[in-house]
Amino acid sequence: MKESAFMKVGVIGCGNMGGGMVSQLIAVGMDVSCYDPDAGIQARMRSVGANVVETASALVTGQEIIILSLPKAQVVELVLADVAPHIETGAIVLDTSTSTPTTSQAMAKLGQTNGFDFIDGPVSGGPAAANTGTMTMLLAGHQDAIDRLAPVTDILTTKTVVVGASGAGHAAKIANNMLCAANLVLVAEAVRMCEAAGVKPEGLLDGVNAGSGRSGVSEVNFPKWVLNGAFDSGFTMGLMRKDVGLALELAEQTGVDLAGFAGIADLWLSHSGDIPDAADFNEITKYGANT
Repeated sequence: MKESAFMKVGVIGCGNMGGGMVSQLIAVGMDVSCYDPDAGIQARMRSVGANVVETASALVTGQEIIILSLPKAQVVELVLADVAPHIETGAIVLDTSTSTPTTSQAMAKLGQTNGFDFIDGPVSGGPAAANTGTMTMLLAGHQDAIDRLAPVTDILTTKTVVVGASGAGHAAKIANNMLCAANLVLVAEAVRMCEAAGVKPEGLLDGVNAGSGRSGVSEVNFPKWVLNGAFDSGFTMGLMRKDVGLALELAEQTGVDLAGFAGIADLWLSHSGDIPDAADFNEITKYGANT
């Protein structure tokens, strides 16, 4: 079992990812408070032993560490603008949302003005990893604050990677999800091509995963959620469409040409509308089979 010193932690946004993190922290004896506007989520957090508060401002008061698990950058900005004056001097805000580098840089400056540290720490692994403390977290910001976060990140993750200054974590997360979006499409095409040539998908993936074409998609997504028809990863088409859009926005901001990714991005954003946003994101692999 992972061990941790007793700490006070507040979590804003306690849905699938945030709620899983809350459960992990409570399991090792941390004092965890939660804020989420959803009444159903509030009830679930009470059932696992969290202190549920009525406002985000009330949540941050007196907390050593505040974890954000929010749907997009604009929400991160709105929430921190509201609570920044109430955050204790010396506290750390850990943003595990999939946000943007510019937002993280702006929030780090807001932290400097208000006496707290802001660390971007987007995560990979989905709800299953959040509920088992096996996420991967990309950390960016001041190293001393990252070091002080270790009692919490050691509980929530099996791997942390420090990628640079404020904003670098969210840039790296956007790149990671961009590659995942591309690999889902490409592995699906490879499977269909080989099936047409008489090769079973399982055999193809065994070969690919033993060679240089392997990826997280071929090693995990296809066996776990695609080939068996489960499509229940907990991550939606809508969320990946958002992340694909973030990759295009970052490329535009930085002046980088994503010629190779452009066609795949177009498929996600413009040519797969028959797959609803609420569907599992792995269902993009059905696209070529239905056209």
